[in-house]
Amino acid sequence: MSFFGFGQSAEIDIHLDGQETRKTAEVKTEDGKKEKLLLYYDGETVSGKVNISLKKAGSKLEHQGIKIEFIGQIELYYDRGNHHEFTSLVKELARPGEMIAHTSYPFEFSCVEKPFEVYTGSNVKLRYFLRVTIVRRIADLVKEIDIAVHTLSSYPDMNNPIKMEVGIEDCLHIEFEYNKSKYHLKDVIVGKIYFLLVRIKIKHMEIAIIKRETTGSGPNTFTENETIAKYEIMDGAPVRGESIPIRVFLAGYDLTPTMRDINKKFSVRYYLNLVLMDTEDRRYFKQQEIILWRKGDKQRKPNLQAQNTLVASHLVKNEPHQDNKENQNTTNNQSQQQSIKEDFTRANNSQSTENIHNDPFESKTTEAPIQNMQREAGDGQIDTEASAEQ
Repeated sequence: MSFFGFGQSAEIDIHLDGQETRKTAEVKTEDGKKEKLLLYYDGETVSGKVNISLKKAGSKLEHQGIKIEFIGQIELYYDRGNHHEFTSLVKELARPGEMIAHTSYPFEFSCVEKPFEVYTGSNVKLRYFLRVTIVRRIADLVKEIDIAVHTLSSYPDMNNPIKMEVGIEDCLHIEFEYNKSKYHLKDVIVGKIYFLLVRIKIKHMEIAIIKRETTGSGPNTFTENETIAKYEIMDGAPVRGESIPIRVFLAGYDLTPTMRDINKKFSVRYYLNLVLMDTEDRRYFKQQEIILWRKGDKQRKPNLQAQNTLVASHLVKNEPHQDNKENQNTTNNQSQQQSIKEDFTRANNSQSTENIHNDPFESKTTEAPIQNMQREAGDGQIDTEASAEQ
């Protein structure tokens, strides 16, 4: 209802260019549900048009100006009154005046910097959104629309396997290995556990993926641990010399890239937690941090067959001398073999699930001295203070 200038006298609709064909991404909301948002990447242009329609035909809308903003902000749940904006761009759509008919305003934010990925956690939320404001003397009309942003990474230059020896003094000595220390979000964790000394009665063993979210700083630091996945990898007492394989597929879980000190507000880190339980229900654990990163879509390789067809047609067209033709064919065959060899080398070097059958422990590993396993506190929940020290 519009009475003495109050109420919603116009409707605002934001239409983004290419939204019918643009990819979408599921983003978690604060209530735990998921919504699909249009997906953008760092450096991409955000453009479209703002449609403003009057609710009552023949009426007019007086305003003090119309603007659109592109905003990236971080909201800490314990400090909801303050929104920390790390990106803020403004475009003026219309100067003060009167609107007497439905109007459309185009807009464009060219090559916008989007340095961080959207994230909704236990104590913090990072979002990107467009906000249209019709400035009025009494009450502004505002419309917001969120977008999703993903940050892509390339394959890390250094990605050594992890090898560590842990145990309980004079009771248990185990060695665990993981094939890499950095994994993309669709990767597979491959590893094994080798028992060197067993003098306690172990009932079972499990491995879990833990997400640790840290917000704030100093005395206002809050840490939240969330178990993303848990696997039982052994049931029963092991013997000395026994080896337990590990294989965890990451694609089925709601994971984000590792985030460290995002705008000095929060961090998100991931750990593999190895837990042993003895027959007296005592639980011992050891955590190892892993780095997660988002891999871009695969690029299509050049069609070698099509290239060879073009080369052959070119040779037939020119009809060279027989000796020259044989030399050119030899050169082309060598070039084709070299290209195939290079493609094979790239395929072997790529980190995809197609390579999980290879032995992941042939390369040099990162070794560490023997470390003691931690005893879990209370009813089996992770002792966060002891974990943080690790």
